[in-house]
Amino acid sequence: MGEQGQGQRQEREQEREQEREQGRAGRFGVGRWRTWLSAARTVRSRRRAVQAVMALCVLALLPSTWTHAAAADRLRTTAAAPDAGVAVVFGAGLWKGRPTPYLAYRLDAAVELYRAGKVKVVLVTGDNSRTEYDEPGAMRAYLRGHGIPDDRIVSDYAGFDTWDSCVRVREIFGVRRAVLISQHFHIHRAVALCQAAGVDSYGVGVDDEHDSTWYYGGAREVLAAGKAALDAAFRPEPRFLGPKEEGVSRVLAALSD
Repeated sequence: MGEQGQGQRQEREQEREQEREQGRAGRFGVGRWRTWLSAARTVRSRRRAVQAVMALCVLALLPSTWTHAAAADRLRTTAAAPDAGVAVVFGAGLWKGRPTPYLAYRLDAAVELYRAGKVKVVLVTGDNSRTEYDEPGAMRAYLRGHGIPDDRIVSDYAGFDTWDSCVRVREIFGVRRAVLISQHFHIHRAVALCQAAGVDSYGVGVDDEHDSTWYYGGAREVLAAGKAALDAAFRPEPRFLGPKEEGVSRVLAALSD
């Protein structure tokens, strides 16, 4: 009996040892499985994050793609600009009451087009929301100082942004075809918006220094293009529309007589 009992105890110990080994193996397998699942989830999460960032980048660039596509075949140099009758110069800020260098570049291009006989009227559109800040007035004075007669200059005092200017060019001043003048980084958006507003538009992008302001303007266009796409889609009323003005049509009619 003693030997038999001892043998039974050894068998039970072996069985318990086998059970412990199986338990350890099971725990090790579960641990490996959990580790693999955790790593897989991390990889999937990172992949989703990368995909989300890429999707946001694509969405952010879509409006810029639209403005460039809309203006692609409508950009010209001053020498190659069509005879449109009207040049539209967008405001670009004042410094101590005088046009900034960026605005002066635009106005110089308008002078060049006028001297070449490609335009008969220059429509200057800008901000005059405060009595002490008069973009169109400063632009008019600059053009007069460079040889354009005062009666060939028409002022839009409520061009608070590009969309407002384009709508007012069409609805208030009755312009149906025009050469738009601005910096290269802005001219695509200007042409796209004026086309959307019903103006048959061609754009002249002026040359200027690539300083910090230029790079800021280029970066800003990514956000501005988003607003432009919304403006073209929903066509909001300008901040100020006002009564129709006959300045442009009067000059063109007088010249055609």
